[in-house]
Amino acid sequence: MAIKLYNTLTRQKETFVPLEENKVKMYVCGPTVYNYIHIGNARPAIVFDTVRRYLQFRGYQVDYVSNFTDVDDKLIRAAKELGEDVPTIANRFIDAYFEDTNALGCKQADVHPRVTENMDIIIEFINELTKKGYAYESNGDVYYRTRKFKGYGKLSHQSIDELQSGARIEVGEKKEDPLDFTLWKAAKEGEIAWDSPWGEGRPGWHIECSAMARKYLGDTIDIHAGGQDLAFPHHENEIAQSEALTGKPFAKYWLHNGYINIDNEKMSKSLGNFILVHDIIKKHDPSLLRFFILSVHYRHPINYNEEILESTKKGFERLQTAYINLGHRLDAATDLPQNNAEWLTKIAELRDAFIREMDDDFNTANAISVLFELAKQANVYLLENTTSKQVIEAFIREFDELGGALGLTFGVQELLDEEVEQLIQARIEARKNRDFQLADQIRDELKAKNIILEDTAQGTRWKRG
Repeated sequence: MAIKLYNTLTRQKETFVPLEENKVKMYVCGPTVYNYIHIGNARPAIVFDTVRRYLQFRGYQVDYVSNFTDVDDKLIRAAKELGEDVPTIANRFIDAYFEDTNALGCKQADVHPRVTENMDIIIEFINELTKKGYAYESNGDVYYRTRKFKGYGKLSHQSIDELQSGARIEVGEKKEDPLDFTLWKAAKEGEIAWDSPWGEGRPGWHIECSAMARKYLGDTIDIHAGGQDLAFPHHENEIAQSEALTGKPFAKYWLHNGYINIDNEKMSKSLGNFILVHDIIKKHDPSLLRFFILSVHYRHPINYNEEILESTKKGFERLQTAYINLGHRLDAATDLPQNNAEWLTKIAELRDAFIREMDDDFNTANAISVLFELAKQANVYLLENTTSKQVIEAFIREFDELGGALGLTFGVQELLDEEVEQLIQARIEARKNRDFQLADQIRDELKAKNIILEDTAQGTRWKRG
């Protein structure tokens, strides 16, 4: 069986053939670290972590790079508002990013390059484009000559004429053409800046990924991925920059995940429906948010609200319960081979079905349906009078391996004593604030992890169930 993936560049599913046998070079656009990540940022983090995990599951070595934009207009504004410098803001929210994504089950990239640590290669990249005539300096800014690159628009499937109608020159810009985009910004007074051949300044947003992808993965990579909103202009501009410099294709396959809506509306600060992962995982098991994201095909839009998440929770708990019940029955199972062959064949067929679904453009929604069938068959098997260790171990193994390919674990995670105490304190505070819904959620979370609470006149006591 071969993996097929939908390539935004060609707008069709293609059989995945990496540039090198059994090795995949993958670059995923990371966040601008001026705040906690929101649920829209969480989707590509989870989706492409899953793509990476599945490629590894299928035997590929994956070199995975995902950047941090640690200097740009948003960071400069945040630094001014908070009275701090840009590096301090960036470091704080890089730490917060890792805290949130680790909780969501995302493995760290092999390399997380930062713009500020790669300024030399970015400046050299721009300098080479200038020498080739693809870039020009104007009043300390450097712009890319968009019309000079003949393939511009091939990723977003737009013509230069279509793009020109929406192009404009901002106040203070001195471009040759409204379509030209910024590679280097001259520093304004008081802004963080670096020395360059064009004077003090900092990079434009698009150039950083071209330079860092080339440094860490080479001139041509297998997979470039990110959110749908990045296809144009960010990824389109990356192609123009990289291919103008090297004369080689920048990426063989382009993957883009769909948008997340909140209550069927596009998430935005202006609508007040901007939801941070940092806040969601205070109320819900982070694994549940990952399961929710993967319950919809990555290219499709996904709608989020508390009711949908609560409904998703019931399904996730069905898988957890089946897995836990298998573990409970393992010690009591026999070594007898009664009906083993029949059940082992069923389990192997479900594994094949999971692979078949994931091979079809990483269809996690259908793959999760296979896990539900695995849970159903496990529950049927446990109703038999005599159960075999070999069969139960095979069920457990598939839950572990197939769930692992999605970044999901189904066993009850043991809480440390201090974590229990922190949750109990959070529940006490919630009760003081008359937030009984949150208090009940914390009680239920602890109960699911075999922590039994007793409210007494002397306070809340707990014990392991």
